[in-house]
Amino acid sequence: MAGGVINTGSHPKALWPGVLAFWGQTYAEHTEEFSDLFDVRESEQAYEEEVQVTGFGLAPIKAEGGPLSYDYETQGPVQRYTHLAYGLGYKVTLEELMNNLYDKVSYDRAEANAFSIRQTVENLAAGVYNDAFTGNVFQFATGQSLCGVAQPNTTGGTFANALSPGADMTEASLEDMCILAMGLPTDRGLLVSIMPQSLHVARQEWFNGNRLMKSVLQSGTANNDPNVIKMTNAFPKGLKLNHYLTAPHAWFVRTNCMHGPKWFWRLRPQFDQDNDYDTKNAKSATIFMASAGVTDPRSILGSNGP
Repeated sequence: MAGGVINTGSHPKALWPGVLAFWGQTYAEHTEEFSDLFDVRESEQAYEEEVQVTGFGLAPIKAEGGPLSYDYETQGPVQRYTHLAYGLGYKVTLEELMNNLYDKVSYDRAEANAFSIRQTVENLAAGVYNDAFTGNVFQFATGQSLCGVAQPNTTGGTFANALSPGADMTEASLEDMCILAMGLPTDRGLLVSIMPQSLHVARQEWFNGNRLMKSVLQSGTANNDPNVIKMTNAFPKGLKLNHYLTAPHAWFVRTNCMHGPKWFWRLRPQFDQDNDYDTKNAKSATIFMASAGVTDPRSILGSNGP
């Protein structure tokens, strides 16, 4: 159907009286979800770059009468966010516009177009997470996928921002993820205050996530032990449902690491209308420019639950 023109034959019932309702153009939508996955920012150029600069290591012993030791910093990977343009429109013949007896059909076209654009944004954003363990859609500047067990340091060595092996979401695996986050080092091996902030799940894990996060006592057991995930407020920004995550049992944790998932708007969705001079067809379209990605692997942790 792509590239076609809406004419009097597209929906002939619109030319005749007696139709109670037309349906299928629009539905109730989910509230915006992509902004839970990314920090949303504006951009005024073709791309944005974030450049790593390593810090220093631990201080060694200074021998009596000896000189101080001097360390150095170095530039690491450059993460580039290149904005791409996306657009979708529709064309309607003059005859269809004049002979269509139902204004609702015409009015709903614009809303259907906006619906498609909003769905495109959500799918693009979730696509970075859906690709987290493969690297086919998104890769760090280091060439690694979003979540993995061998994220390289510029000064040597690796660290993990994924559970290995991938685990289903349970009380134990949530604790393991929190422990992993709290032990993440800098590029030079220094420990920093990285803590979990929010837990992100697909619809298949929504109820399980609520039980694990909100039970007063340990979920699914006869134990009288407290639910330490709730008691310690391990995820202060809570549980986030995303309907566009496609792996039913993969789950993700965003941390307080500052250079994390980013969505850049170069051009927010813009709806325009015009008429073709020769055919008199009415043309309407929406266009936007954006990019999405992640700079520091320490900002997002994942588990590819089987």
